[in-house]
Amino acid sequence: YLRDKHAIMHRDVKPSNILVNSSGEIKICDFGVSGQLIDSMANSFVGTRSYMSPERLQGTHYSVQSDIWSLGLSLVEMAIGMYPIPPPDAKTLAAIFGPRSDTDSPDHTKGPRPMAIFELLDYIVNEPPPKLPSGIFTDEFKDFVDRCLKKNSDDRADLKTLMNHTWIKKAESEDVDIA
Repeated sequence: YLRDKHAIMHRDVKPSNILVNSSGEIKICDFGVSGQLIDSMANSFVGTRSYMSPERLQGTHYSVQSDIWSLGLSLVEMAIGMYPIPPPDAKTLAAIFGPRSDTDSPDHTKGPRPMAIFELLDYIVNEPPPKLPSGIFTDEFKDFVDRCLKKNSDDRADLKTLMNHTWIKKAESEDVDIA
């Protein structure tokens, strides 16, 4: 709606700016750094760097496709319960998604070592994008996320494609009550 009707891109999509009500309706908040698109491109450096798309981190012109990258990254984080860059190793994923036991110790869920900000930004630009682990999430959800997290913005799915994606259509048809 904001993109089509008002030519606005959010520029700071991240988990803390995504709200879900008890009916499962999703709202985006905090439009403090949103901006109006001029000729479908933007070039200001605002937003939370760790959720920025590779093209934004490289300082090139960007479009609403950068919000799609941020959405994909946010979905992975919300799905696995931790920031996904660098990706968690098999031991960490097993601790998150495996069966719980009384012998699990807190050091099994520490995740990857923290990265310095420049190291993190370099990783986002130069390393493969995060992926959801196999065997845990539906193929439709994994495909949706993969379409969001293409390094090249031209390869990323556009909003219309994503809104018609099987995962979205299934979610729209389900009754949700998380109250």
